[in-house]
Amino acid sequence: MEKLSDIGTVKALLERHGFRFSKALGQNFLVNPTVCPRMAEQCGAGPGVGVLEIGPGVGVLTRELAARAEKVAAVELDERLFPVLEETLAPFPNAKVIPGDVMKLDLRALLEREFPGMEAVVCANLPYYITSPVVMRLLEERLPVRAVTVMVQKEAAERLCAQPGTRACGAVSVAVRYYTEPEILFPVSRGSFLPAPNVDSAVIRLRVRQSPPVEAGDEAFFFRVVKAAFGQRRKTLGNALSSGLGVPKAALAPALERAGAAGLRAEQLSLEQFAALARALRETEGA
Repeated sequence: MEKLSDIGTVKALLERHGFRFSKALGQNFLVNPTVCPRMAEQCGAGPGVGVLEIGPGVGVLTRELAARAEKVAAVELDERLFPVLEETLAPFPNAKVIPGDVMKLDLRALLEREFPGMEAVVCANLPYYITSPVVMRLLEERLPVRAVTVMVQKEAAERLCAQPGTRACGAVSVAVRYYTEPEILFPVSRGSFLPAPNVDSAVIRLRVRQSPPVEAGDEAFFFRVVKAAFGQRRKTLGNALSSGLGVPKAALAPALERAGAAGLRAEQLSLEQFAALARALRETEGA
């Protein structure tokens, strides 16, 4: 088959199968010939490695991954793409398309079934509308994957990889930093896609930590505190936490003092301060 990075080739392929793009599914297929090889190289694909791909599209990235990895399992929701992928992935018997919704499938069972005895990584060009839910599901379930390498909207990349204590940081940034070591690998222009979206993208890599970098105590409560803190980010922590946790502001003061967070806003706290605050609040009567 001709290169899938050629726009004419992709258009002809899709026309042959009677495919039309779905805005609802956020479908923008990569046609930049340099992006997918870079993603495949930097995601950790190689001998003895299984790659979980989410939303393979016409298989441009899938082919690059299959050329390097032991096996690729590509989860695709749009059944109209199955015959397209059957054609484009024909030269790669180690690439398997798995029908389904990544937010509903049992991913742990999938990884165990498809990649026995292998290390696993995730690599995907994620639809913008589902970026954070997919990333957080992959991390919160503590799946046995070494790294998550995804292409996302540029602003989402900056938010996901933001350092706690900076203006770009949000609740998802704290969670990503808690579970992984994140980094932005390279930018991707909007002209790299068919059809071209209205925004630029970036590829990020999240190296999954073996253990959290801070001692948060009750982990569920830690994330409740983080979510409440950013729930009203224009307010000081005292006001945001009082509203988000349903605790009188006066009762929060000692914990804020102990964590060195009195008078601060959520975006000003480091990961260590969030952990200290959560531990202190857990000890506060009524929190």
